[in-house]
Amino acid sequence: MTAATQTVQAQASPADHRGDVLSVDNLRVELRVEKGLLAAVDDISFKLKQGETLGIVGESGCGKSMTALAIMGLLPRPIGRISQGSITLDGVGELTKMREGSMKQVRGNHISMIFQEPMTSLNPVFTVGFQISEAIRTHERLSGEAVKKRAIEMLEMVGIPLPEMRYSSYPHQLSGGMRQRVMIAMALACRPQIMLADEPTTALDVTIQAQILKLMNRLKAEIGTSIIFITHDLGVIAKMTQRVLVMYAGVVVEEAAVRDLFKKPLHPYTAGLLKSIPRVDREAGRQRTLHTIKGVVPNMLALPRGCRFSDRCPDVHEPCRKWEPPLAAADEAPDGPRRVRCWLHRKPPTDA
Repeated sequence: MTAATQTVQAQASPADHRGDVLSVDNLRVELRVEKGLLAAVDDISFKLKQGETLGIVGESGCGKSMTALAIMGLLPRPIGRISQGSITLDGVGELTKMREGSMKQVRGNHISMIFQEPMTSLNPVFTVGFQISEAIRTHERLSGEAVKKRAIEMLEMVGIPLPEMRYSSYPHQLSGGMRQRVMIAMALACRPQIMLADEPTTALDVTIQAQILKLMNRLKAEIGTSIIFITHDLGVIAKMTQRVLVMYAGVVVEEAAVRDLFKKPLHPYTAGLLKSIPRVDREAGRQRTLHTIKGVVPNMLALPRGCRFSDRCPDVHEPCRKWEPPLAAADEAPDGPRRVRCWLHRKPPTDA
């Protein structure tokens, strides 16, 4: 049994009927590159419930980060655009049609984001206290003293020692783990409905990573913020999420409750990812080659005909190379319905 599977089995996260705070419907994100127009995100739909942590997992270049940037209204301009679909935030409305001035009020106040490397996200010429305070001043009418007090409280909340002193520190004076805690403090300063975390622990060592994950779970419970956690690490997915989207080459290939996904992956790509996790229950002294998924992610400008995973799939058969499968409902699972994009779980069309 993998450590990730043990974590999943220990989680008590039965399906519930909490309201949706975010609805993404048929989202398509296009990027204009030198060789043409590519769909970095292609027809993605999902919902995020109040207080839920939704995981988005997949290899680099699969569209995870572009999905997050589209939600935040931060797609690279002028090459990136939302060409189809809608993003609806509860209590705010449809985000894709909003002007930039309105989106500035949404960002930080309703939706916030934690990026992978805090040194590229924190401004090196301003103190961390100033940067947290700026986020508060943008969205709340508070006196200067009240803003500073809130910023120090946020530093204390995320577990930074001597918060009054660290308020005046510059990013380069802090360790990587402390900088990431500052980013979390900034993201939560205005108590947003949703927090997007894009690979927030990748650059950290495993000890600090565990501390950050524990901190995020604690703050979610205290504040009630919903989280979209983006990563390539299924171990992190097991620790953090209740539901998972597995992405490949710009599309969702499987969606399931985290316990169902680990217990019985339906898509061959998901199964390959799970087999690639190092196991902790091997017999002492017994060596075993780590499983890998053969091949590479396809060129997004030259996708294979049919299923996008067909060139790498161990279970490929004739329909897979002719038709792209839809993302369709699969068997009803204990923790709720699930979807999978695979002809192994759906009758393919006929040539007629």
